Order: sequence, then C-alpha cells, then structure tokens
Amino acid sequence: MQTVRKTQKTRRVRLATSAILALTLATTAAACGGGGDDEGTTADGKIKLTVATFNEFGYEELIEEYNAMQDDVVVEQKKAGTANEHQDNLYTKLAAGSGLSDIEAVEVDWWSALMEESDAFVDLSDPEVEGRWLDWKNEAATTPDGALIGYGTDIGPEGICYRADLFEKAGLPTDRDKVAELFTDWDSYFEAGRQFVDKVPDTAWYDSSGGTAQAMINQVEYSFEDEDNTVIAAENPEVKEVFETITANAADGLSTGLTQWSEDWTASFQDNGFATMACPGWMLGVIEGNAAGVEGWDIANVFPGGGGNWGGSYLTVPAQGEHTEESKELAKWLTAPEQQIKAFQAKGTFPSQVDALDDPALTGSTNEFFNDAPTGEILADRAEAVPFIAHKGPKFADINTAFQQAIQRVDEGQESADEAWDSFLADIGRLG
Repeated sequence: MQTVRKTQKTRRVRLATSAILALTLATTAAACGGGGDDEGTTADGKIKLTVATFNEFGYEELIEEYNAMQDDVVVEQKKAGTANEHQDNLYTKLAAGSGLSDIEAVEVDWWSALMEESDAFVDLSDPEVEGRWLDWKNEAATTPDGALIGYGTDIGPEGICYRADLFEKAGLPTDRDKVAELFTDWDSYFEAGRQFVDKVPDTAWYDSSGGTAQAMINQVEYSFEDEDNTVIAAENPEVKEVFETITANAADGLSTGLTQWSEDWTASFQDNGFATMACPGWMLGVIEGNAAGVEGWDIANVFPGGGGNWGGSYLTVPAQGEHTEESKELAKWLTAPEQQIKAFQAKGTFPSQVDALDDPALTGSTNEFFNDAPTGEILADRAEAVPFIAHKGPKFADINTAFQQAIQRVDEGQESADEAWDSFLADIGRLG
C-alpha cells in the first residue's frame, strides 16, 4: 500500500506541475466534466462503462450497436465540447488518482506526455490485435518494455476543404482538380488567398491563424523538440518562419482572427466567414455539423507543400477503473477495422487499421455534403503523401499551446508580432 501511495503522489506532482496544466487550465474543477463519478452499475445490475471523447469520433451509432449486442454491459459516451476541455479533465483526474472514465480518448499531441504516465493505464497487449494498425501508429503507443497502452483510432491525412461557391464569386476555379493545381506550396496557397480577399473582402481566406499554423508545424519533422526531446523551439528557424508567415498573412486579412472551436468560429461556418481550411479526415464531420444547410463545400486532393498529418487519437483504459477487462473488450471492438470503417462513414475519421485501408467501403466512398467528393480515395492519396510523422515529445503540447496563444494575441491586436514572439520565448523559458 505504501508503494501505491508513493506512485500516486509522484504522479500528482508530475502532473500538477506540468506546463500543460499551467498553460491550458483556465479553470480547475469547473472545467472538468464527466469521468467515473457515476456508479459502475445500472439500477438493474448491468455493468456501466463510460467512454470519454472529444470532437467527432463517429461513435454514437457504434455505441448503440454495441449496447444492443450486450446482455450485461451498458455503454455511455461522454463527449467534451472541445479537445482542451477533455484534456483538462483527463490531466486533472489522472493527477487526482480517481474520477476518469472507463475508456479515455487521447489525442496524439498529448501522447508523449501520457507515455510518461504509462503505469496509470492498462496494458492492452493482446494476440487478437497484433498487426491491426499501421506500424508507426502502433509503435507510438508501445512503451520501452513492450506494453501497449493505447488502441489506435484515426489518423489525420490532410487535404484542403473549400467553398466552391465563394471561389466562383472571387473568379477562382471551382473544380476540385483545378483547385488542387492552385495549392502546390504554401506561397501559392497564400497568394490565392490574397486574390480572394481582394475580390471578396467581407470573407476571410482561411478559418483561423492557429489552425493554419498547426497544419504547417505538422510538416516540420522536428519543430519544438529534437529527436532527444531537447527543446529547440526558440532557435528553430522553421518555427520562426511559420510564425512570421502566419502573422503577416493575418495582417493582410487572410484569417478570420478566430480561435478554432470557439463559439464565434463555429458560427462563422454559417455566415460565409471563410473560404478554405486545412482539412484532416476527422474535420469533415466537424464541417458538416457546423455548416449544416450551407451548400458549396468541397475537398481538393492536395495539401500545400506535400503531405501532412494532423491529429489522430488512441483509446486508453485507465488502471483506476473498476471494470478494466470489460473496458478493454469495448476498446478492442471500437478500434476494429469494421468499426473504424463505420466511424469513417459517419464522421470522416480516417482509419489507422491496415485492413480498413483496402476496404472498398473506404476507397470507394463519397461524401454527399462535399459535392459527392470521393473522400475515401482523396484521403488515401493524402495519407500516402505524408513523408513522415512529426516528432512530438513530452513538451510538445505545452509549447504548442504557447505558440498558438502568441499567434492569437497578434490576431486580437493585444501584441505586435515581435512582442508576441518575445512572449512565446519567455513561455518556453518558463517550461524549463
């Protein structure tokens, strides 16, 4: 018992002092929702499992299907409004040692930090899942001693989503193949944006400075940390170039100036707020939900500067749960190729499972909302174009938060670009 208390205390210290909490927790308990606060059984004696997710995983119908298959288990999804809310809840309750859901989704940007807490999660190794995932997806979730602490869900190969009707208004091509020819690199993408805002001055070119910056950072193999996880963000010229490019283009009116996932950002989908956005597969469902009733959306089989991967997640089973075996079986089922095809069809989340990538249901799929675009084929092509997966060490999420906040301060006029960069450098210094 003494060993357990010591382990929990060590984890509380690590997480409570983490810059993730310092930079992203605007509130504490008020920001935390969900978790394992409910009783572990229902009134009729069934085991109750909770699955904590964020954004769009495409699990709503899958959970209904799973519940219909079960005699002794009932599953409830707890979906946070934003990824940050989910992350806040995860870190707070992990540090506390109690209160997490039976299954917790973890976004890839947080993964390295969570790997340092691998003893807090169940080893999910199982002969039934060997070879299920792309090698790099599986390896990232495997500890040095061979424990598998996460089952891969989606990956985020990126295209460019755009409003064809607004392109027509600006005199730009609307056919997705012609649009792809416009965006061979970031310079051509931003140049097209300047042409667009000149013709349609009331509409921004892209949805947010932060989102576009994130897409560009994901194309830098070692952005904030090197291969040894030494922090290099302050002196990395590629990071400075992204910052300067984004803030300069925002000054030219290309950005909405909004923060992704904010209420105003969500509302901008309905009022012609912008014309393009970086579009990983999981974003398709977000766009369709936010832009319900809006016609003109399409997706081009291109990404400036080559391929890029943004996001993707894992399902974990916290060791503090009461029903870890049942939770493992549920996580295994949700991340099976068959279920990931259904999630893709529901919300556009692109599978990381090998067998799913060759499934005709994926490769032949189209999306009615995006002008019947062959989204399966497009995203498969975009996945093949990814040259590497950007390195994201234990401090990536902390530094990225500071980077995003610096960009947003420029967007909102709180600081000049030079002042915001200096503030970012100061934030890095505080991270140690």
